[in-house]
Amino acid sequence: MRVLVIGSGAREHALVLAASHDPAVTALGCAPGNAGTAALAETLGGDMSEPATVAQLAREWKADLVVIGPEAPLVAGTADAVRRAGIACFGPSAEAARIEGSKSFAKDVMAAAKVPTARSEVVDNPAHLDAALRRFGPTWVVKDDGLAAGKGVVVTTDFDTAHKHALTLLDGGHPVVLESFLDGPEVSLFCLVDGRTVVPLLPAQDFKRVGDGDAGPNTGGMGAYAPLPWAPPNLVDDIVATVVQPVVDELAARGIPFSGLLYAGLALTSDGPQVIEFNCRFGDPETQAVLALLRTPIAGLLHATATGTLAGQPPLDWADGAAVTVVLAANNYPGVPRTGDVITGSEAEGVLHAGTRRREDGAVVSHGGRVLSVVGTGPDLRAAREQAYERVAKVHLPGAHHRTDIALRAVRGEIALPTG
Repeated sequence: MRVLVIGSGAREHALVLAASHDPAVTALGCAPGNAGTAALAETLGGDMSEPATVAQLAREWKADLVVIGPEAPLVAGTADAVRRAGIACFGPSAEAARIEGSKSFAKDVMAAAKVPTARSEVVDNPAHLDAALRRFGPTWVVKDDGLAAGKGVVVTTDFDTAHKHALTLLDGGHPVVLESFLDGPEVSLFCLVDGRTVVPLLPAQDFKRVGDGDAGPNTGGMGAYAPLPWAPPNLVDDIVATVVQPVVDELAARGIPFSGLLYAGLALTSDGPQVIEFNCRFGDPETQAVLALLRTPIAGLLHATATGTLAGQPPLDWADGAAVTVVLAANNYPGVPRTGDVITGSEAEGVLHAGTRRREDGAVVSHGGRVLSVVGTGPDLRAAREQAYERVAKVHLPGAHHRTDIALRAVRGEIALPTG
Protein backbone atom coordinates (compact mmCIF):
# COMPACT_ATOMS: atom_id res chain seq x y z
CA MET A 1 0.00 0.00 0.00
CA ARG A 2 1.27 3.46 -0.99
CA VAL A 3 0.20 5.89 1.76
CA LEU A 4 0.25 9.66 1.43
CA VAL A 5 -0.18 11.77 4.61
CA ILE A 6 -1.26 15.41 4.23
CA GLY A 7 -0.07 17.90 6.84
CA SER A 8 3.00 19.24 8.61
CA GLY A 9 2.43 18.91 12.35
CA ALA A 10 3.37 16.49 15.11
CA ARG A 11 0.07 14.71 14.50
CA GLU A 12 1.21 13.95 10.96
CA HIS A 13 4.65 12.90 12.20
CA ALA A 14 2.91 10.46 14.57
CA LEU A 15 0.78 9.10 11.71
CA VAL A 16 3.83 8.75 9.46
CA LEU A 17 5.77 7.02 12.24
CA ALA A 18 2.94 4.56 12.84
CA ALA A 19 2.59 3.88 9.10
CA SER A 20 6.36 3.31 8.79
CA HIS A 21 5.98 0.34 11.17
CA ASP A 22 3.14 -1.21 9.14
CA PRO A 23 4.46 -4.09 6.98
CA ALA A 24 1.67 -3.48 4.45
CA VAL A 25 3.07 -0.04 3.58
CA THR A 26 5.39 -0.20 0.56
CA ALA A 27 5.79 3.55 0.02
CA LEU A 28 5.19 6.49 2.35
CA GLY A 29 4.87 10.15 1.44
CA CYS A 30 4.09 13.31 3.38
CA ALA A 31 3.06 16.69 2.00
CA PRO A 32 4.27 19.21 2.91
CA GLY A 33 5.77 17.45 5.97
CA ASN A 34 8.49 18.76 8.27
CA ALA A 35 12.08 17.97 9.26
CA GLY A 36 10.93 14.93 11.24
CA THR A 37 8.66 13.33 8.66
CA ALA A 38 11.42 13.74 6.06
CA ALA A 39 13.44 11.05 7.87
CA LEU A 40 10.62 8.50 7.41
CA ALA A 41 8.71 9.49 4.29
CA GLU A 42 9.24 11.08 0.90
CA THR A 43 8.58 14.80 1.16
CA LEU A 44 6.12 15.84 -1.53
CA GLY A 45 4.53 19.02 -2.83
CA GLY A 46 4.32 22.42 -1.23
CA ASP A 47 1.08 24.30 -0.62
CA MET A 48 -1.59 21.69 0.11
CA SER A 49 -4.41 24.20 0.72
CA GLU A 50 -6.14 23.58 -2.62
CA PRO A 51 -8.16 20.33 -2.85
CA ALA A 52 -7.34 19.93 -6.55
CA THR A 53 -3.60 20.16 -5.80
CA VAL A 54 -3.80 17.33 -3.28
CA ALA A 55 -5.87 15.17 -5.63
CA GLN A 56 -3.39 15.75 -8.48
CA LEU A 57 -0.46 14.90 -6.23
CA ALA A 58 -2.17 11.71 -5.07
CA ARG A 59 -2.76 10.66 -8.69
CA GLU A 60 0.78 11.46 -9.81
CA TRP A 61 2.31 9.68 -6.83
CA LYS A 62 -0.05 6.71 -7.37
CA ALA A 63 -1.31 6.73 -3.79
CA ASP A 64 -3.50 3.86 -2.63
CA LEU A 65 -4.58 5.77 0.48
CA VAL A 66 -4.53 9.47 1.34
CA VAL A 67 -4.69 10.40 5.04
CA ILE A 68 -5.63 14.04 5.67
CA GLY A 69 -4.40 15.33 9.02
CA PRO A 70 -5.55 18.95 9.53
CA GLU A 71 -9.11 20.25 9.66
CA ALA A 72 -8.83 23.12 7.17
CA PRO A 73 -8.29 20.90 4.08
CA LEU A 74 -11.18 18.67 5.15
CA VAL A 75 -13.57 21.61 5.57
CA ALA A 76 -12.37 22.87 2.16
CA GLY A 77 -13.35 19.59 0.47
CA THR A 78 -9.98 17.92 -0.06
CA ALA A 79 -11.30 14.45 0.77
CA ASP A 80 -14.04 14.90 -1.85
CA ALA A 81 -11.47 15.82 -4.49
CA VAL A 82 -9.29 12.82 -3.66
CA ARG A 83 -12.23 10.42 -3.79
CA ARG A 84 -13.36 11.89 -7.12
CA ALA A 85 -9.87 10.98 -8.37
CA GLY A 86 -10.67 7.35 -7.53
CA ILE A 87 -8.34 7.12 -4.52
CA ALA A 88 -9.31 5.93 -1.05
CA CYS A 89 -9.19 8.81 1.42
CA PHE A 90 -9.21 8.87 5.21
CA GLY A 91 -11.17 11.99 6.07
CA PRO A 92 -14.77 13.22 5.86
CA SER A 93 -16.44 15.09 3.03
CA ALA A 94 -16.74 18.88 3.25
CA GLU A 95 -20.39 18.50 4.24
CA ALA A 96 -19.62 16.05 7.04
CA ALA A 97 -16.60 18.11 8.17
CA ARG A 98 -19.01 20.89 9.10
CA ILE A 99 -19.32 19.03 12.41
CA GLU A 100 -16.09 20.92 13.21
CA GLY A 101 -16.22 23.73 10.68
CA SER A 102 -19.47 25.15 12.06
CA LYS A 103 -20.28 24.94 15.75
CA SER A 104 -23.87 25.99 15.06
CA PHE A 105 -24.23 23.08 12.60
CA ALA A 106 -22.79 20.72 15.21
CA LYS A 107 -25.30 21.99 17.78
CA ASP A 108 -28.14 21.41 15.34
CA VAL A 109 -26.98 17.84 14.70
CA MET A 110 -26.63 17.17 18.43
CA ALA A 111 -30.11 18.53 19.11
CA ALA A 112 -31.61 16.28 16.44
CA ALA A 113 -29.65 13.28 17.76
CA LYS A 114 -30.59 14.09 21.38
CA VAL A 115 -26.94 14.24 22.40
CA PRO A 116 -26.18 15.94 25.73
CA THR A 117 -24.31 19.21 25.29
CA ALA A 118 -24.06 22.70 26.73
CA ARG A 119 -26.93 25.15 26.28
CA SER A 120 -25.93 27.53 23.50
CA GLU A 121 -26.92 30.58 21.51
CA VAL A 122 -25.56 31.97 18.24
CA VAL A 123 -25.04 35.74 17.99
CA ASP A 124 -24.37 37.33 14.61
CA ASN A 125 -25.31 40.94 15.38
CA PRO A 126 -23.32 43.12 17.82
CA ALA A 127 -26.54 44.86 18.84
CA HIS A 128 -27.76 41.60 20.38
CA LEU A 129 -24.53 40.76 22.18
CA ASP A 130 -25.05 42.35 25.61
CA ALA A 131 -28.48 40.83 26.13
CA ALA A 132 -27.26 37.40 24.99
CA LEU A 133 -24.24 37.47 27.31
CA ARG A 134 -26.50 38.26 30.26
CA ARG A 135 -28.39 35.05 29.58
CA PHE A 136 -25.17 33.15 30.37
CA GLY A 137 -22.48 33.27 33.05
CA PRO A 138 -21.13 33.91 35.61
CA THR A 139 -18.58 31.74 33.75
CA TRP A 140 -18.83 32.69 30.09
CA VAL A 141 -17.81 30.41 27.22
CA VAL A 142 -17.38 32.41 24.01
CA LYS A 143 -16.49 30.59 20.78
CA ASP A 144 -15.76 31.44 17.18
CA ASP A 145 -18.38 29.61 15.12
CA GLY A 146 -15.77 28.58 12.53
CA LEU A 147 -12.27 27.11 12.54
CA ALA A 148 -9.80 28.85 14.84
CA ALA A 149 -7.00 26.29 15.38
CA GLY A 150 -8.03 25.79 19.00
CA LYS A 151 -7.56 29.48 19.81
CA GLY A 152 -11.06 30.85 19.15
CA VAL A 153 -12.45 30.04 22.61
CA VAL A 154 -12.40 32.20 25.72
CA VAL A 155 -13.62 30.82 29.04
CA THR A 156 -13.80 33.56 31.67
CA THR A 157 -15.57 34.72 34.82
CA ASP A 158 -15.15 38.35 33.71
CA PHE A 159 -18.04 39.83 31.72
CA ASP A 160 -15.87 42.50 30.07
CA THR A 161 -13.35 39.89 28.84
CA ALA A 162 -16.16 37.78 27.37
CA HIS A 163 -17.71 40.85 25.75
CA LYS A 164 -14.40 41.99 24.23
CA HIS A 165 -13.64 38.57 22.70
CA ALA A 166 -17.15 38.24 21.28
CA LEU A 167 -17.04 41.74 19.81
CA THR A 168 -13.65 41.06 18.22
CA LEU A 169 -15.07 37.97 16.52
CA LEU A 170 -18.20 39.78 15.35
CA ASP A 171 -16.18 42.74 14.03
CA GLY A 172 -14.16 40.21 12.01
CA GLY A 173 -17.34 38.87 10.42
CA HIS A 174 -17.43 35.70 12.55
CA PRO A 175 -20.67 34.62 14.24
CA VAL A 176 -20.25 33.90 17.96
CA VAL A 177 -21.45 30.85 19.86
CA LEU A 178 -22.19 31.39 23.56
CA GLU A 179 -22.38 28.32 25.76
CA SER A 180 -23.13 27.47 29.35
CA PHE A 181 -20.09 26.33 31.28
CA LEU A 182 -19.71 22.59 31.84
CA ASP A 183 -18.16 21.38 35.08
CA GLY A 184 -16.03 18.28 35.45
CA PRO A 185 -12.82 16.90 33.90
CA GLU A 186 -12.47 16.89 30.10
CA VAL A 187 -12.03 13.83 27.91
CA SER A 188 -11.00 13.47 24.27
CA LEU A 189 -12.35 10.35 22.57
CA PHE A 190 -11.25 9.54 19.01
CA CYS A 191 -13.48 7.22 17.02
CA LEU A 192 -12.85 5.66 13.63
CA VAL A 193 -16.07 5.93 11.62
CA ASP A 194 -16.76 4.48 8.16
CA GLY A 195 -20.19 6.01 7.71
CA ARG A 196 -22.00 3.60 10.05
CA THR A 197 -19.56 1.58 12.15
CA VAL A 198 -17.85 3.25 15.12
CA VAL A 199 -14.56 1.95 16.59
CA PRO A 200 -13.30 3.97 19.58
CA LEU A 201 -9.63 4.47 20.39
CA LEU A 202 -8.21 5.03 23.88
CA PRO A 203 -9.62 8.04 25.77
CA ALA A 204 -7.17 10.87 26.38
CA GLN A 205 -7.00 14.23 28.10
CA ASP A 206 -5.33 17.30 26.66
CA PHE A 207 -4.14 20.60 28.13
CA LYS A 208 -5.32 23.61 26.17
CA ARG A 209 -4.02 26.59 28.12
CA VAL A 210 -0.45 27.76 27.73
CA GLY A 211 0.66 27.75 31.36
CA ASP A 212 0.90 25.44 34.34
CA GLY A 213 -2.28 25.16 36.37
CA ASP A 214 -4.30 26.04 33.25
CA ALA A 215 -3.11 29.65 33.31
CA GLY A 216 -3.04 31.95 30.32
CA PRO A 217 -4.75 31.85 26.93
CA ASN A 218 -5.90 28.84 24.96
CA THR A 219 -3.50 27.23 22.50
CA GLY A 220 -3.64 24.43 19.97
CA GLY A 221 -2.70 22.12 22.87
CA MET A 222 0.31 21.94 25.20
CA GLY A 223 0.26 18.26 26.11
CA ALA A 224 -1.85 15.14 26.58
CA TYR A 225 -1.90 11.69 28.13
CA ALA A 226 -3.66 8.37 27.58
CA PRO A 227 -5.39 6.36 28.86
CA LEU A 228 -7.26 7.86 31.86
CA PRO A 229 -6.65 5.95 35.09
CA TRP A 230 -9.41 7.90 36.86
CA ALA A 231 -12.13 7.20 34.26
CA PRO A 232 -14.98 4.80 35.07
CA PRO A 233 -14.55 1.43 33.32
CA ASN A 234 -17.65 1.83 31.14
CA LEU A 235 -16.87 5.40 30.03
CA VAL A 236 -15.93 4.67 26.41
CA ASP A 237 -18.93 2.41 25.80
CA ASP A 238 -21.25 5.02 27.32
CA ILE A 239 -19.84 7.83 25.15
CA VAL A 240 -20.13 5.76 22.00
CA ALA A 241 -23.73 4.78 22.82
CA THR A 242 -25.01 8.19 23.93
CA VAL A 243 -22.87 10.59 21.87
CA VAL A 244 -20.90 9.25 18.92
CA GLN A 245 -23.22 6.64 17.42
CA PRO A 246 -26.29 8.93 17.57
CA VAL A 247 -24.36 11.69 15.78
CA VAL A 248 -23.04 9.25 13.17
CA ASP A 249 -26.59 7.94 12.60
CA GLU A 250 -27.99 11.47 12.34
CA LEU A 251 -25.40 12.50 9.74
CA ALA A 252 -26.11 9.33 7.74
CA ALA A 253 -29.85 10.05 7.89
CA ARG A 254 -29.17 13.53 6.46
CA GLY A 255 -27.36 11.97 3.51
CA ILE A 256 -23.90 13.15 4.62
CA PRO A 257 -22.30 10.05 6.14
CA PHE A 258 -19.16 10.68 8.17
CA SER A 259 -16.05 8.73 7.14
CA GLY A 260 -12.78 9.29 8.97
CA LEU A 261 -11.92 10.26 12.53
CA LEU A 262 -14.69 11.74 14.65
CA TYR A 263 -13.28 13.34 17.77
CA ALA A 264 -15.63 14.05 20.66
CA GLY A 265 -14.41 16.53 23.25
CA LEU A 266 -16.49 16.09 26.38
CA ALA A 267 -16.85 17.22 29.99
CA LEU A 268 -17.74 14.57 32.52
CA THR A 269 -20.30 16.62 34.41
CA SER A 270 -22.46 15.83 37.42
CA ASP A 271 -25.18 15.02 34.84
CA GLY A 272 -22.91 12.64 32.89
CA PRO A 273 -20.81 13.16 29.73
CA GLN A 274 -21.70 16.29 27.74
CA VAL A 275 -20.17 17.39 24.45
CA ILE A 276 -17.98 20.48 24.39
CA GLU A 277 -17.16 20.16 20.68
CA PHE A 278 -16.65 17.76 17.81
CA ASN A 279 -13.60 17.68 15.56
CA CYS A 280 -13.44 15.97 12.18
CA ARG A 281 -9.85 14.66 12.43
CA PHE A 282 -7.19 13.31 14.74
CA GLY A 283 -6.51 15.80 17.53
CA ASP A 284 -3.09 17.23 18.28
CA PRO A 285 -1.47 16.59 20.83
CA GLU A 286 -3.65 13.61 21.88
CA THR A 287 -2.80 11.65 18.73
CA GLN A 288 0.87 11.55 19.68
CA ALA A 289 0.02 9.79 22.96
CA VAL A 290 -2.73 7.52 21.64
CA LEU A 291 -0.80 6.22 18.63
CA ALA A 292 2.24 5.52 20.83
CA LEU A 293 0.15 2.75 22.41
CA LEU A 294 -1.56 1.34 19.30
CA ARG A 295 -0.21 -2.03 18.16
CA THR A 296 -2.70 -2.70 15.36
CA PRO A 297 -1.08 -1.85 11.99
CA ILE A 298 -2.48 1.55 11.15
CA ALA A 299 -2.59 1.62 7.36
CA GLY A 300 -5.01 -1.29 7.03
CA LEU A 301 -7.16 0.21 9.76
CA LEU A 302 -7.38 3.62 8.07
CA HIS A 303 -7.95 2.00 4.68
CA ALA A 304 -10.84 -0.06 6.12
CA THR A 305 -12.31 3.15 7.52
CA ALA A 306 -11.98 4.90 4.16
CA THR A 307 -13.56 2.01 2.24
CA GLY A 308 -16.47 1.25 4.56
CA THR A 309 -15.17 -2.11 5.80
CA LEU A 310 -14.43 -1.24 9.42
CA ALA A 311 -16.93 -3.75 10.77
CA GLY A 312 -14.81 -6.59 9.40
CA GLN A 313 -11.66 -5.56 11.28
CA PRO A 314 -10.46 -7.49 14.35
CA PRO A 315 -10.48 -5.75 17.77
CA LEU A 316 -7.77 -3.17 18.23
CA ASP A 317 -4.56 -4.25 19.98
CA TRP A 318 -3.12 -1.85 22.56
CA ALA A 319 0.15 -1.87 24.47
CA ASP A 320 -0.14 -2.03 28.23
CA GLY A 321 0.71 1.08 30.17
CA ALA A 322 0.41 4.78 29.36
CA ALA A 323 1.79 7.57 27.17
CA VAL A 324 2.38 11.26 27.88
CA THR A 325 2.99 14.03 25.34
CA VAL A 326 4.64 17.35 26.25
CA VAL A 327 4.61 20.15 23.67
CA LEU A 328 7.69 22.33 23.30
CA ALA A 329 6.59 25.76 22.06
CA ALA A 330 8.53 28.62 20.52
CA ASN A 331 9.25 31.90 22.25
CA ASN A 332 6.10 34.09 22.47
CA TYR A 333 3.64 31.31 21.51
CA PRO A 334 0.58 31.47 21.38
CA GLY A 335 1.35 34.97 20.13
CA VAL A 336 3.42 35.45 16.99
CA PRO A 337 6.22 32.90 17.55
CA ARG A 338 9.90 33.51 17.06
CA THR A 339 11.22 31.23 14.31
CA GLY A 340 14.59 30.27 12.85
CA ASP A 341 16.21 29.13 16.11
CA VAL A 342 18.45 26.07 15.91
CA ILE A 343 17.13 22.99 17.73
CA THR A 344 19.42 20.34 19.20
CA GLY A 345 18.30 16.90 20.35
CA SER A 346 15.29 16.84 18.05
CA GLU A 347 16.22 13.54 16.41
CA ALA A 348 16.07 11.53 19.64
CA GLU A 349 13.55 8.77 20.30
CA GLY A 350 10.11 10.03 21.28
CA VAL A 351 10.54 13.46 19.67
CA LEU A 352 7.92 14.30 17.05
CA HIS A 353 8.31 17.37 14.87
CA ALA A 354 5.72 20.04 14.15
CA GLY A 355 6.99 23.55 13.42
CA THR A 356 10.42 22.58 12.11
CA ARG A 357 12.39 22.73 8.89
CA ARG A 358 15.91 21.71 7.88
CA ARG A 359 18.18 24.48 6.65
CA GLU A 360 20.52 24.07 3.71
CA ASP A 361 23.42 23.60 6.14
CA GLY A 362 21.59 20.61 7.68
CA ALA A 363 20.53 22.30 10.93
CA VAL A 364 16.97 21.77 12.17
CA VAL A 365 15.35 25.11 13.03
CA SER A 366 12.03 26.25 14.47
CA HIS A 367 9.36 27.11 11.93
CA GLY A 368 6.15 27.54 13.90
CA GLY A 369 4.54 27.97 17.29
CA ARG A 370 4.26 24.42 18.59
CA VAL A 371 7.68 23.19 17.53
CA LEU A 372 8.00 19.65 18.94
CA SER A 373 5.93 17.03 20.78
CA VAL A 374 7.95 14.86 23.15
CA VAL A 375 6.37 11.49 24.00
CA GLY A 376 7.14 9.19 26.89
CA THR A 377 5.68 5.74 27.53
CA GLY A 378 5.81 3.43 30.51
CA PRO A 379 4.03 0.71 32.47
CA ASP A 380 1.92 3.36 34.20
CA LEU A 381 1.22 7.07 33.92
CA ARG A 382 3.88 8.08 36.44
CA ALA A 383 6.61 6.23 34.51
CA ALA A 384 5.41 7.60 31.17
CA ARG A 385 5.41 11.13 32.56
CA GLU A 386 8.92 10.75 33.95
CA GLN A 387 10.23 9.50 30.62
CA ALA A 388 8.55 12.33 28.71
CA TYR A 389 10.15 15.01 30.89
CA GLU A 390 13.53 13.27 30.82
CA ARG A 391 13.35 13.47 27.04
CA VAL A 392 12.23 17.12 27.10
CA ALA A 393 15.32 17.97 29.17
CA LYS A 394 17.56 16.67 26.39
CA VAL A 395 16.08 18.95 23.72
CA HIS A 396 17.28 22.52 23.42
CA LEU A 397 15.49 25.38 21.66
CA PRO A 398 16.43 28.95 22.65
CA GLY A 399 13.53 30.76 24.33
CA ALA A 400 11.25 27.71 24.23
CA HIS A 401 8.67 26.98 26.90
CA HIS A 402 6.55 24.01 27.95
CA ARG A 403 4.13 23.09 30.70
CA THR A 404 5.61 21.15 33.61
CA ASP A 405 2.31 19.73 34.90
CA ILE A 406 1.11 17.48 32.05
CA ALA A 407 -0.69 14.48 33.65
CA LEU A 408 0.50 15.55 37.12
CA ARG A 409 -2.92 15.72 38.78
CA ALA A 410 -3.83 12.32 37.32
CA VAL A 411 -0.61 10.80 38.68
CA ARG A 412 -1.37 12.27 42.10
CA GLY A 413 -4.94 10.93 42.03
CA GLU A 414 -6.40 14.45 42.24
CA ILE A 415 -8.97 14.14 39.44
CA ALA A 416 -12.46 13.37 40.71
CA LEU A 417 -15.75 13.11 38.86
CA PRO A 418 -18.46 15.51 40.06
CA THR A 419 -21.46 13.91 41.71
CA GLY A 420 -25.03 14.90 41.05
